[in-house]
Amino acid sequence: MQDRIGMVAGQIWHFLNEKGESTPIKIRAHLGLSNTMLYLALGWLSREGKVKIVPFEYTYKISLVN
Repeated sequence: MQDRIGMVAGQIWHFLNEKGESTPIKIRAHLGLSNTMLYLALGWLSREGKVKIVPFEYTYKISLVN
């Protein structure tokens, strides 16, 4: 399972690198992820200090850390 989470984290990183700041809904739709896999992978990236997650209205803005 950790391999799958790591692979999805990489997909999210590449998506953000290409498209820039995004929301969980846009990331999920573009990559075809379940909510569970999306948030597991975002947690992975957050723990590694690779993404910044900022509350925005009723959701979050997610971007790569420079």
